[in-house]
Amino acid sequence: MRLFAALIPPERALEDLDDFLDVRREAGSFRWTQADQIHVTLAFLADAPERSLDELVERLGRAAARRTAFPTAIAGGGAFPDAGRAKVLWAGLDLDDAGRTELARLATGARAAGTKSGIEVAGQRFKAHVTVARLGRPQEVTKWVRLLDAYRGPTWTADTISLVQSHLGEGPRNRPRYEVLEEFALGAAAY
Repeated sequence: MRLFAALIPPERALEDLDDFLDVRREAGSFRWTQADQIHVTLAFLADAPERSLDELVERLGRAAARRTAFPTAIAGGGAFPDAGRAKVLWAGLDLDDAGRTELARLATGARAAGTKSGIEVAGQRFKAHVTVARLGRPQEVTKWVRLLDAYRGPTWTADTISLVQSHLGEGPRNRPRYEVLEEFALGAAAY
């Protein structure tokens, strides 16, 4: 199974970002992320055995229960690996110190849940972002990063993480189709 643990912004935050990008999309020859696929990846589990799913769900629930909700907004932007040779264009999150700490601990907990469930966790150091576009070949995108730096969406409360299964090639135009398998409330006493 191809899984990831994610923080998924609410509909109003996604609509606001989509409206901001909509009028600009024609100017960039990028593969734009659809609004229903925007999320903050906390842990990417590229090849999770189905037999590990129950343990992963239990561990993610405990990791979420140890964290508290925090306010945030999609704001600012950047590019991976950098604006001079970008392959990914992203928007960031506006977080205060407490929110930054909670999100970092949430990502650490999600990654640990995967590892302790016997699943290899892919990716490098955590960087809070939502991917807004992918580029077929590296390009210079400084103007796009500046544009995203001027963006700030509505504030929302990050209070839930989701375990999502990615079905490659099953979405529109051969994109992945995402299926939320479980949701975990932050600070939930059930765990």
